[in-house]
Amino acid sequence: MPPELTALALAGLLQGIQYALMAIPANLELGPGKTLSPRDPDRLGRPLIEQVSPRTGRLFRALNNHFEGLILFTLAVIVVTLSDQSTALTQTCAWTYLAARVLYVPAYAFGLVPWRSLIWFVGFLSTMTMIAATLI
Repeated sequence: MPPELTALALAGLLQGIQYALMAIPANLELGPGKTLSPRDPDRLGRPLIEQVSPRTGRLFRALNNHFEGLILFTLAVIVVTLSDQSTALTQTCAWTYLAARVLYVPAYAFGLVPWRSLIWFVGFLSTMTMIAATLI
């Protein structure tokens, strides 16, 4: 399997880990009455993310952010793989993206400013570089 696909598979596993890191404290904080409900707005009063602790809210936002980043990274990996243009550059970018996403979770959870944003940018730049490399 090309290294970019391996990094994508690991990014998918990271997504699952992030989900657990957010869901466990959210369930403990909110209780099953809310988390198992149909989550109708009139029943909840406000979104669940607004009812959890600040750290759990950050983990929720980090999870959503990874969903967004994973879309572009998946696109980059597909373009590299299907065009058979895997190079040392695209491989390095794939691993850099994954490392950035791993570092992003605690950086966001602990509110590390400006590091969270800089780490995010490294992952984003890596993804964009992978896509651009296939066009050159």
